Amino acid sequence: MHGIDIKEDYLLELGSGILDKLLLDRTTNENIIWATDDYASMGEAYTFFQHITPELITGDYKDVIQPRVAKSEEKRKLRAKKMAEVFTPSWICNNMNNGVDEKWFNRKPVFNIVTTKRGKHLWTPTTEKIVFPEGKTWQEYVSMGVIEITCGEAPFLASRYDTVTGEAITDLSKRIGWLDRKLRIVNENTTTHEDWLYWTKMAYKGTLGFEWQGDNLLLARENLLMTFFDYYEERFGEEPAIEHIIEIADIISWNIFQMDGLKFVIPRSCHSRVIETQDAISGEIKRKEIECIGCKKGLIHKHNGIYVKMMDWETGQPIYFHKYNGLAKKEKIS
Repeated sequence: MHGIDIKEDYLLELGSGILDKLLLDRTTNENIIWATDDYASMGEAYTFFQHITPELITGDYKDVIQPRVAKSEEKRKLRAKKMAEVFTPSWICNNMNNGVDEKWFNRKPVFNIVTTKRGKHLWTPTTEKIVFPEGKTWQEYVSMGVIEITCGEAPFLASRYDTVTGEAITDLSKRIGWLDRKLRIVNENTTTHEDWLYWTKMAYKGTLGFEWQGDNLLLARENLLMTFFDYYEERFGEEPAIEHIIEIADIISWNIFQMDGLKFVIPRSCHSRVIETQDAISGEIKRKEIECIGCKKGLIHKHNGIYVKMMDWETGQPIYFHKYNGLAKKEKIS
């Protein structure tokens, strides 16, 4: 079982560009940006618009990016004040995910039974194989799309640890994220290595999240990748082969993406432009600054920033997120 703080050195040592994939922004084909000045004291390369590269977070800098629980109390308070960064305890994630499942299955409990003992919120996993309601299949559940907005380290998707207390959830049966639930279903309904891998990839393809800050985004991606390691190792008693790690990393790099969730663009990519006009009589050059109309008027489809792409796994083609999420008919990118 891999620890809470996943060292980027380990990902680098895996080779085959795994760390590079987890740092890739599929929209720009460059690396994700820091999108925060929390690290600016370390130099220009660590400022808001700079790309996060392996050399900035490995070797002598291997401890630069840490989960929230490993940060100092001062840093946590500062991030909460600047970016309203507040993480959700696992027991609340569990209750919320349970609420969705109860409606989907039209019954409760499904994955676990919730109790409270001496003020502590607990849950006990159900032990029977999950039974699906009439008209619904386990394949449908595994493949269905779920998304965690402003996902931070993605506790609603992959519950490797409690992001508030730092307590590791080493018993896979007690994990409560959406991906964990899907992988439990895969475990219960597949018998061969080939089928397990196929449906695990389907589970990942239907699991999405977006985040503003680059360090959190990388942590979320790492948590989803290590979740694959955890379940694979428990099922097959060995680490997954590098080709399977690459496939999962590719999916994650598309599905967990950097975005301003209010504008659906790369953070702070909207910009003003200057228009120059010359007075016909005096010849004086006048400059007028024109603000992004999308920002000015709150129009989702009128921003001049970089709209975020995601993958439509059914067609194998990238699409714009803001044209996929119900605001408009999805549109393929040429």
